[in-house]
Amino acid sequence: MVTGSPCTKGRRVDKVPAMARRAGADSYPARLRKSARRVYATLRRSGVDYFRGDGSDWVALAGLMLVIPVITACTLLDPVWCAPTMLVLPIVAGGLLLRPASLLGLYAASAAALIVESVRLGPYEDGPAGVTPGTVLTVAACGFFGLILAQFRARVGVPWRRGGTMLFDLRERIRVQSSLPRLPHGWHREMALRPAGGQSFSGDFVVAARTHGGRTLEAVLTDVSGKGMDAGSRALLLSGAFGGLLGSLPPHGFLPAANGYLLRQDWDEGFATSIHLVLDLETGDYELLSAGHPPALQLHAGSGQWEEKAAEGPLLGVYDGAEFDAVKGHLAPGDVLMLFTDGLVEAADRDIAEGIDRLTGEADRYVSTGFEGAAWHLIEACAKDVNDDRALLLLSRKS
Repeated sequence: MVTGSPCTKGRRVDKVPAMARRAGADSYPARLRKSARRVYATLRRSGVDYFRGDGSDWVALAGLMLVIPVITACTLLDPVWCAPTMLVLPIVAGGLLLRPASLLGLYAASAAALIVESVRLGPYEDGPAGVTPGTVLTVAACGFFGLILAQFRARVGVPWRRGGTMLFDLRERIRVQSSLPRLPHGWHREMALRPAGGQSFSGDFVVAARTHGGRTLEAVLTDVSGKGMDAGSRALLLSGAFGGLLGSLPPHGFLPAANGYLLRQDWDEGFATSIHLVLDLETGDYELLSAGHPPALQLHAGSGQWEEKAAEGPLLGVYDGAEFDAVKGHLAPGDVLMLFTDGLVEAADRDIAEGIDRLTGEADRYVSTGFEGAAWHLIEACAKDVNDDRALLLLSRKS
């Protein structure tokens, strides 16, 4: 007797391979592969977190704890080539790698190793390879400074594995924010920046954008008070804020908004100079607004003469309600416009007028070459060894 309809029997027949597939999927080799993938993903996340500075330091602690008995064994075998003071190596590494709590465990292991070496090798009177009081003091001093370093890192909250990367990211962020947009055919732009003292961080920065459908170039060159890391941290904050303001406000509203932003920061050394260029890329007409910044320089191709373009305005971050007057100009084919910071033209042994004369004299050398690559060479020629941040923005309209 046959039970069920043909459709029902068909469904029952179809269930068999489906169940077999599910059974195969849940078989031991398949479960083993899934488990291996989960373990690999967990180890990978742990490794990535560790090298980013977000994970535990148990890996470094375990490695250093293994190094200590290896050093001790080598010292006992040949104390001439492997001196007892080699214990400072894992101690110094621990100060860079470990948290203070883990570092104390490493110090306990190092002290035990030093005691073993002292017992086995004898005091220093028994031979030149013995453990001397100077050895104990050296290891103890390295441990003390390593603990101070570890506590400082813990207080800052940035492990060494992430600290160097963070500084690199900050420097690259300033560099990316200072990049200039591409200009249409017939225009050339370049910028060079040289921090004071050969450092990686500078208080000079540029933010630029093309607005009004790409027809207008707006560029702001700013010189933050101070130099080095202090000025670089303020420059990073201001470059992000100025980049957000640029293009979001009418050109004449940018510097008042930037001035208000600096006043709200309430920094002890919170002033800055800035110059704002608004250039029409189709006609060559431009406006310059300045906040206590050195004047711009324009080369007129027809006459071969340089002209200073000085706009009036107070420093940013000094007082509220500051007003900034614009100066207008026009870039004809073959003309060049240079914006720069005071570190390029001012020095202890010369005033700004002499520095501008030197800059224009050096710039005349590049008239025949079209100023390709001139920005960096001008800084090298005019202010190579000046202990101040230097920046130069150069725009030229090809003839």
